[in-house]
Amino acid sequence: MRRRRKQEEHANHDRWLISYADFITLLFAFFVVLYASSQVDKRKMGNLADSIQEAFRELGVFNASSGKGNAQPTVVAQSAAAKAMLNASQTAAQMKALQAELESALAPEIGKHTVAVTATREGIVVSLREIGFYESGSANLRASSKESIDRLAAVLQAHTEAVRIEGHSDNQPIHNAHFDSNWELSTARAADLIKLLVSRYNFDPTRMAASGYAEFHPVSPNDTPEGRARNRRVDVVILNPQQPERKAPDASPAPVAVAPAISAPANPAN
Repeated sequence: MRRRRKQEEHANHDRWLISYADFITLLFAFFVVLYASSQVDKRKMGNLADSIQEAFRELGVFNASSGKGNAQPTVVAQSAAAKAMLNASQTAAQMKALQAELESALAPEIGKHTVAVTATREGIVVSLREIGFYESGSANLRASSKESIDRLAAVLQAHTEAVRIEGHSDNQPIHNAHFDSNWELSTARAADLIKLLVSRYNFDPTRMAASGYAEFHPVSPNDTPEGRARNRRVDVVILNPQQPERKAPDASPAPVAVAPAISAPANPAN
């Protein structure tokens, strides 16, 4: 009896250490999970920064020579991406407002289907169709189109975007006393309109460019008279500052580029 009573008096009082060790182990595991989660978030942020930079690089906002592999999710990169997004948003709003101005100024011609105003990724395209602005086979604007050109020029003068004038034709061969091909006719129409804008409306020549595309960039099939009529046009392209300038497709002949001249046209519309 004495021996049993002695064993009970020496009971183990350190069992709390087991529970404490379990608690420390769980706490350590908790902080390991938190650390791992932070590393995943950092990788996600890096991937997000890479994606944003790649998207803006395709839009021409960032220099194409900057490699994706070198991009780091730094504060500078994130700030540049945010600034680029803000600039792109502001430019989009400005271009939309410009399109509304053009549509309002040229509403009579749009209603008669002699002018079309369309928004593209490259910019705003104002199509001056031959039926309202040119005699067949001639590069000189009709005298009756002066008022329309006045309103178009007034809108463009209030803005600073670069402008490219494109001459287009249908696929019917041409050969007259002035032009041997559609290349020459389309190029001459573009150059003549540039000269008119520079000489009469005092446009900055460095803002202008002219191109002739002949029949190789149609907007409608050339197998109907209506389609050919839509293809015979001069496009005034107000270029979006956020977009690279369009390049002609490899399969099509290269456009004939004409440097803008500042001399007055031979027969300006009066």
